[in-house]
Amino acid sequence: MPSSAAQADPIPANPIPTDRRLALHRTMQTIRATETTLSRLFADGEIPGFIHLSVGQEAVAAGVVGALGPRDSFATTHRGHGHVLARGVKLDLFFKEIMGRAGGICGGRGGSMHVADLSLGVLGANGIVGAGLPLATGSALAHQTRRTGGVAVAFFGDGAMAEGALHECLNMAALWKLPMVFVCENNGWSEFSPTSTQFAATLDKLGAAFGVPHRKVDGNDVAAVAEAAAEVVEAARNGGGPRILECLTTRWHGHFEGDPQRYRNADEIAGLPRNDPLRRSAEALLAAGVEESALAALVDAVDAEIRDALEAARADALPDVDAAFRDVYTPTATLTAGA
Repeated sequence: MPSSAAQADPIPANPIPTDRRLALHRTMQTIRATETTLSRLFADGEIPGFIHLSVGQEAVAAGVVGALGPRDSFATTHRGHGHVLARGVKLDLFFKEIMGRAGGICGGRGGSMHVADLSLGVLGANGIVGAGLPLATGSALAHQTRRTGGVAVAFFGDGAMAEGALHECLNMAALWKLPMVFVCENNGWSEFSPTSTQFAATLDKLGAAFGVPHRKVDGNDVAAVAEAAAEVVEAARNGGGPRILECLTTRWHGHFEGDPQRYRNADEIAGLPRNDPLRRSAEALLAAGVEESALAALVDAVDAEIRDALEAARADALPDVDAAFRDVYTPTATLTAGA
């Protein structure tokens, strides 16, 4: 069962301005509408391979990525659509990639689990649990060595807490005081099993063993995530060494799209919308004086952007088979010339 938001650390009385909340809400709406569209496309057979959707976890992506600057970088997971969308990857290029089209951000060759855009500091998603952690650690070391002023973020799920890569990266980041933030999206599930049956420790105590400060927040409250993310990112940027941000959230869909979730309590699934991060965000905005019509117009605008992006993706060509080996191996002539 997922962890309760009641376990989160208290939120400082530091309200986020309404215009900032509205921007975060739009990011979450874009992620939700995109993921919902992908679910339908997958069911209709328009998407090759597997996809892992982040419906219910939008506040983590919006809040954390929204705290990053242009110099910063991050590595994400197999459930990483929300992170790259929050970073600003163009919707048409994103849909083309997921649908395996030649005009995709990675030429249609990466697909759902390998979306990357180095121009935005997106080091890539990864189909291997925990494999993004070393990538982000290396990026943090590069920021430190080159004195870029940047911070690297490693997104990982609670299912990765038992992976040795996390322990090794925490150790190196702490030893070298790397400008790095470890962001755990704790939805309570390690694929098909409760994480509590897979990992005996807790993330705060694991971090303490390496001397890495830890914060835990309600990952379904976008304002709480944004406030905490801003704090830990700046601490890492200003020489404070690595930080851990654990976001308690909920996974609405199964481990992969099409997963029947027979291992999950039906009452739990039925109750998920009660803690919907978009609903909670909308309620906060209405309480702050934003008109319902403005929120409705925001939804309509996002839906129109997604329709345009999907139309462009469907019209795009499939990759040429002759390009299958392009960018896989460095040509021998290039190696010889550089020797």
